[in-house]
Amino acid sequence: MRVSFRVRLLVLSAIMAFFAAPPAAQAQQVLPAVQTEPRAELAADYSYLHSNAPPGGCGCFNLNGGSVTFAWRFKRRIALVGDFGIAHSDSITSAGYDLTLSTYTAGLRYRTRLGSSSLHPYGQVLVGLAHSSGSLVDGESPAVSNAGAAFAAKVGGGLDLKASRHLSLRIIEADYLVTTFDNGNNDHQNNLRLSAGVVLRF
Repeated sequence: MRVSFRVRLLVLSAIMAFFAAPPAAQAQQVLPAVQTEPRAELAADYSYLHSNAPPGGCGCFNLNGGSVTFAWRFKRRIALVGDFGIAHSDSITSAGYDLTLSTYTAGLRYRTRLGSSSLHPYGQVLVGLAHSSGSLVDGESPAVSNAGAAFAAKVGGGLDLKASRHLSLRIIEADYLVTTFDNGNNDHQNNLRLSAGVVLRF
């Protein structure tokens, strides 16, 4: 019995298709899924402030509080940042004045990466407004006429440890915070803000 040319061509085509299909399927399985890094992040931190009280000496005191920061990465390493912080102290000077300091700032952040590690250092510059209330500025210090709103700026940076694609630990953030409340002298306050907390990335 002779096999026609068409039958032999059909059998040969089927054999070639059988051996060609597995590599193609395997190639599709090997290709990794493309995942983009999250652009937005929301951080919740505990904050410690070291500040100076009335002029004419250090008169330094400490405040404790927290901050919430939102960042949106619009370039590979650069993000827009908005930060709200609040801190309080009720034992300022021997008179026991109290003070609540709030800051509302925004600016830019530059982030990089330490080699192939999960450590991500960053630097930032933020500007905005500060608000103060409490017995230190309400009635006790008539020179503080702008307690409701004064210029504020933060310059500093921090270090994040990436735990997963959507979660990081803020190991430390250190900022020099300057405010310009009236004080009857130089209308200038120097503050050191240290923060640590968690960062959600999405």
